Amino acid sequence: MLTLTSSAFENNETIPSKYTCDGDGELSPPLLIGGVPDGTKSLVLIMDDPDIPQVFKDSRGIDAFDHWVLFNIPPETREIGEGASTQNIFSAGLNGAGKIEYARPCPPPQYEPREHRYIFSLYALSDILHFDNVPTAEKVRDELKPILIAETKLVGRYAR
Repeated sequence: MLTLTSSAFENNETIPSKYTCDGDGELSPPLLIGGVPDGTKSLVLIMDDPDIPQVFKDSRGIDAFDHWVLFNIPPETREIGEGASTQNIFSAGLNGAGKIEYARPCPPPQYEPREHRYIFSLYALSDILHFDNVPTAEKVRDELKPILIAETKLVGRYAR
């Protein structure tokens, strides 16, 4: 069974502030991958925040803000190390701000809910993905559907 964990936080627990906008750098948290199914040719990781304020959902026409998009991760990968977002190790897509980077959790404190969920979704695929341009998370999700073998999630929480 495909698993995704972190040595920095437990599922449904608080993401340490060093991995957020309250930290000192652009560090992404360490992630551990296990149980990759036989036949997997690539992995995809997408981190999003479904708890963004309704005003942003309405103004941008989105249901969640995409914080991080990695694709064509080799299936033998067992760890996405701390700070991997700054190392250009994997193919990366566009986050919700249109940038090719890890967007640190930074829930605006003036809106409810003050605590947001950050969902790290890991997908095992039977093939690699091909794009002519740097894809958005939505494009990656659309393309992975027909070649999806397994998926799992890790949820971190953060409030300011």
